[in-house]
Amino acid sequence: MENNILEIQGLCKTYDDFSLQDVSFSLPRGYIMGFVGQNGSGKTTTIRSILNMAQFDSGKISVFGLDSVTDSIAIKERLGVVFDSLYLAEHLNAKQIETQLRPFYKDWDSKEYHSRLKAFNLPEDKKVGDFSKGMKMKFMIAVALSHKPELIILDEPTSGLDPVARDELLDILAEYIEDENRGVLFSTHITADVERIADFVTILHNGKVWYTGTKDDLAADYAVLKGDAKDIPEGVMDKLIGYHNYRNGFEALIRTADLAGLPESLEHEKASIDEILVYIAKEDKHEGHSAHDAV
Repeated sequence: MENNILEIQGLCKTYDDFSLQDVSFSLPRGYIMGFVGQNGSGKTTTIRSILNMAQFDSGKISVFGLDSVTDSIAIKERLGVVFDSLYLAEHLNAKQIETQLRPFYKDWDSKEYHSRLKAFNLPEDKKVGDFSKGMKMKFMIAVALSHKPELIILDEPTSGLDPVARDELLDILAEYIEDENRGVLFSTHITADVERIADFVTILHNGKVWYTGTKDDLAADYAVLKGDAKDIPEGVMDKLIGYHNYRNGFEALIRTADLAGLPESLEHEKASIDEILVYIAKEDKHEGHSAHDAV
């Protein structure tokens, strides 16, 4: 069995006003990857490419060791997908939707489906279009889990959910991944969810991979540096990411490897994923310094 449940190599896709540029990352079996970046960074385009919903210009995507284009039907049989909005017929109820979906999946488990509906307190006879945002998300999860997928891909699933519904969703994913042959690609702009549940993180910025690797390595590799700008040693300024000068000092992102030898007057602390995204955005606006390529 292939070790990586998902592999993307050199993915490129050009639109009139945006392009994915040489996007490459992989997800091993048994893990959850948080897929993060600003709105417009290319997350949804990448996911659409994985699902063969968008024709990419170049590169290669493998899911379960199969080609995402030539083996698309076989892949979708083993894949669960949850988008940020309901993609099923809203005028139908849960029973009617099962009747529609069951023929498409040889491993469809009706018992699992109805068990999930019951566990999520979802009525079977109510039109799914009348469900609340949280109920719709739980319903799509129930559908995704009912044909025993090996990989679940979620695109902004917690957007608009209340804290309780978000917590329930994360618990479901944690339970799902207990089977180490499975995997989860979890696209979100809510980085607290990634901090809590992800093993790996891929950060997209302006269509490029800014970072891909373990969450622990990301946390260990970057820090927020603070202090008086006059205390920054010569040669260090060019190593700062997203430098911003305030009336009472400066803040910037820095690689922890570049902290050695800095004066004690400069303070540093662990950078959260949210802070990393903010400083990347500041860098992109050229707030005092040229952009850094952190890949």
